[in-house]
Parts: sequence; structure tokens; C-alpha cells
Amino acid sequence: MGIGFLTIQARTGDDILPVANAKVIIKRPDGPMLYETVTNANGNTESFALTAPNMALTLDPSYTQPAYSICDVEISSTGFVTTFIRDIEIVDTQTSILPISMRPVAIGSETRSRSIIIIPPKSLLQSKPDEQAGPPDVPLPEGRVLSDVVIPDYITVHLGRPDNATARNIRVKFSEYIKNVVSSEIYSTWPQSSLVANIHAIVTYALNRIYSEWYRSRGYNFDITNSTAFDQSYREGGPIFENISRIVDGIFNVYARKIGFGNPFFTQFCNGTTVTCAGLSQWGTVALANQGMTPIQILHNYYPKDLELVLSNNVTPIPISYPGTPLRLGSRGDAVRRMQNYLNRIRVNFPLIPRISNPNGVFDEQTLEAARVFQQTFNLTPDGIIGRETWNKISSIYVSVIRLGELESEGERIGIGITPPNEVLKQGSRGEHVIQLQFILDAVSHYYNSVPSVIKDGVFDSHTKNAVIEFQKTFGLASDGVVGPATWNKLYEIYRSIEDSATPPPTQITPPPNTPEYPGTLLKVGSSGQSVWLMQTFLNEISIAYPSIPQIGVDGIFGEQTRSAVIAFQREFMLSPDGIIGPTTWEKIIQQNAIVSGDAVISNLIV
Repeated sequence: MGIGFLTIQARTGDDILPVANAKVIIKRPDGPMLYETVTNANGNTESFALTAPNMALTLDPSYTQPAYSICDVEISSTGFVTTFIRDIEIVDTQTSILPISMRPVAIGSETRSRSIIIIPPKSLLQSKPDEQAGPPDVPLPEGRVLSDVVIPDYITVHLGRPDNATARNIRVKFSEYIKNVVSSEIYSTWPQSSLVANIHAIVTYALNRIYSEWYRSRGYNFDITNSTAFDQSYREGGPIFENISRIVDGIFNVYARKIGFGNPFFTQFCNGTTVTCAGLSQWGTVALANQGMTPIQILHNYYPKDLELVLSNNVTPIPISYPGTPLRLGSRGDAVRRMQNYLNRIRVNFPLIPRISNPNGVFDEQTLEAARVFQQTFNLTPDGIIGRETWNKISSIYVSVIRLGELESEGERIGIGITPPNEVLKQGSRGEHVIQLQFILDAVSHYYNSVPSVIKDGVFDSHTKNAVIEFQKTFGLASDGVVGPATWNKLYEIYRSIEDSATPPPTQITPPPNTPEYPGTLLKVGSSGQSVWLMQTFLNEISIAYPSIPQIGVDGIFGEQTRSAVIAFQREFMLSPDGIIGPTTWEKIIQQNAIVSGDAVISNLIV
């Protein structure tokens, strides 16, 4: 008998809003309670020890029973659906991380606010009825193959066979999808080279489906399925393993291709015991790793010898690529300042990350501690060094928190009222009410991953119709894609429940006491003086964290460059883009500079 560990992470809003003080109960299936705890301010629990079968069984391909124990978790918090997750894997010596996406309770649904998720067994133990479907044997329609290999922000997963029209689609962050699949397919106890080889195969397989538009070119509205008869295992609500999470964060943007070809190779695989195939044997990689083979040598054992591993820096939504060398104590430069500003903004959502009081591009002890707490929060090695994995994760989380903050500002600008519109909308409709519809759908998509996000352009196109249909399916409405009274009422009900239960953390910013007051006159082209110099300085500081805002010369003269920077700032923060600094723009510039500089006091947060 051995010991494994379990940590719970409670989040909402695309997993970047922590749910603090959520009550967590851990117990054996149909057995007594083992632990009771609450989540901390970053939405995490401590790690709990649980018994599990000996690790040696996870390395024995002849052992066909689960080489892990299971437990159940119940998590509840005021304003959120109480979630029960059954049959969570506990593996000897390993830490299982259970990421739980908390859903706001819909208004009037308090008595039905319970959700049960049952985790299926690891796919390594299952027989796959068919081999994974290979690349198309006929040319795809012109334009259906993507022109470049992009590591996507999200992947849409169909929770069933492709022909199962009743199965749900869910939107998952790509790196989190890979972590889930790897944790669902193989044992985290396997040798490092075996784990890395399998991760490369799984990443490449998913990218092949996206790059070739295998499903979308055939009329489906998803990228991949979770059916192992066709694709790879994804277990909704399933645990990920800490060591797998750390490896994936470093190589989720590395894929395999044949030398001279741009497309990701079709990396077919199977477990190699109950099912064999022409591709990689998952169990076989363990033996090869034990022989001393490297990950690429293992891949060459199963795939063509001219296969190469390629690092893609075309990663959405990361705005700036990793500089190539780790940032550590004593490092200096713009890359350090960017990470300092990003961490200061992220701490608005995750208050246990300490403030960097002087983000001047010098990697000091405060920066090291902020990076270390960030790494602890997001399952990275907590060494305080910003390598490729930490850079990518900080950048990704930063973009996500900014996106959610912008959504809140945009809601204020659009002005969603109390009463839904009377107008019936359908494909072909246009106008202000369509923008309201698209805004609400996009807002809901951050809390309900079955609802796809949409572009807010005021045009009710096929994408908007699909989002409406998925919303209607999610909330038990007739899924006709038409927004009539029942759908409008439900849209408003769900949007209001998100406002009530899952609003982003307070962002009431108090600038330092010595912050200059608005000078009383508009600053525009032709203005000059100390106030212009101050705004230019602040805009440049903000632009480190917001690459859409151009760097400008600081000379105290309001010219066209300054006007362009002001317009970019105003667009970034949902202000009227007139290029003029009036009281509202002045206050917003002061506020955002205080955030990125670490000088702001953020209400209700530990500073």
C-alpha cells in the first residue's frame, strides 16, 4: 500500500477567478468523510494524503486492473452550484490536482443547484473498439487546411462519438486539454522520456485535427472528440497530475512533423496491450525509456525516422514570445519589467501573490517571491525563476484576466438593462439588440464552457446562431437558434446570476496620495507642459503591460504620436477613442499606471 495526494482548485470565469472559502469535503466512495477544508484566497486547498495501491503496479503492463484508488469530492460555495465529483484517481507518490470550474447558481434555481460528475476509468485500461481515424484519403475542400500551425488558445471538444448529436461540446484551454488527456491516457509515474514522448504525440495529434480541420471541414462544429474510438481520451472534470502539468506547460507548443513538411504529423497511438496499432504503443514507450532512449528516439521507433520536433512561438493569446533565457534574481531589462507588470495585474485576481512595489526591470527579491507564489498557484515548480513554462503561464493568465476585466467594462458601456428586449432575433438580424445578445453570450461563455464565444459585431450570423443553440441546449430550452421571449429571459437570468455570484474581484483602485490631479483643461494635439510629460510617461509605463499601446517620446509636447497612444489606450479600456485626455481618460491613465507600477491600493485585497 502507498500514499498519494490530492489538491483541489476552485475557479470560475474561464478558471481565472478564484473561489475563496469554498467548503470542500473529501471521502471514499460510499464511505466516511476523510477531510473537510476550505479554499484559500487563490481558490486552492492544501494537499491531502490518501492511500493508494503500490506504485510498482503502474509500471506493470500485465496488470490490467486500476493501479490507483479513488475518492469523491463535494465542493460548495454561496452563489455557486454545489458540485459532486466521483471516482477521482489517487496514485501512489503522485499529486492529483482537481480543477473545479464553479458555475454560478441561476436566479430562481437554488433548489436545483447540484451537479454530479463521474470520472470514467483511465483509458489505458480500456479496449478501443476502432483505431483512431487517420488523415483524409481524399483532398479536403480548397481553403480547409490552415495556412500556418498556430497553438490555439482554446480547443472545442465533443463529449462523445462524432455522430452523437446529443453529446455536448465544451471549450477548453488548449494546454489544460493536453494535461487532461495525458492524465487520462497514461500513468504519471512513467519515466520522464516516456511521459515527454507521449505528450508530444498527444499535442501533435490534437494539432493535426485542428490544422487539417478534420471535423470542421465535414460540417461539425468542434475540433476533436473524446471518444477513444476516434481520437484521444478527455475526461470532463477529471484530475490532472502535478508532474504532467509542469511538463505540459513547458512543451505544449512543441509538435512533430516530417522534415520538409509544415503540417503536424498524424501521430496515431494505442495502449499497446489490449489494442495494437501502426502507431505509438503507450506501454511500449515505458520499456524504451527504461533502455535509455530519449523522447525523439522513442518517437522514431514508432513513426518515420525523418520526424522532427518543432517549437512554435505562434501561441495565442500570448502577446510576446519567451525571450530565450530564464529570468532570475539579478536579471534586468524590458522582459523583467513586463513580467513584473503582468504579475502586479494578476494579483488583482489572485491576492496571495505579493505586490512588486517597484517594477523597474530589475529582478529583485520581491519579484522572485511574486513569481514563486504564482508558480505555487498554477502548479509550476516554485523556484521563483521565470523560464519558458512560467513565462507562458504568466502571459496566458494575464491575457485572461485582462479579457475578463474588459468584458466587465464593456458591459457598462453597452448598458444591459433590467428588462430584455421585445424583438425576436434570428439569423440575418442586425443592430443594437444583436450586440446586446452577442455581449451576453460572450459573457456567459466565460462561465459555461458549453457556450461558444462570439464576435460582437451586431450581425446575427451562423456563428451567433450556433452559440444561441448551445446556450439553449445548456439551459433546457428549445434549441432552434431563435431568440424569442423565453431565450431572452433566460439570457438575462443567467447574466444577472453571474453578476450576483461571480463578479470579478473588486478593482476599486486608490492611487498613491501624491497622484497629480486633473489639470482642469483638456490635453490634446498642441498642448504642452508638465501634465503632458506626465501622461506620456504613464502611457509608456502602461504600454509595457499592454502591447497594443505604442511607446512614445517623452518631451511634454502633445503631438500625433501622443494622440495615437491615447487613442490606443482609450480603445483598450473601452473609452471614447477621441485622442483627447479629459477627466475620465486622465483618471483611467492614473489608475492603470498605479496597477502596473505596483503603487495602487486595491480595495478588499491584501497589499
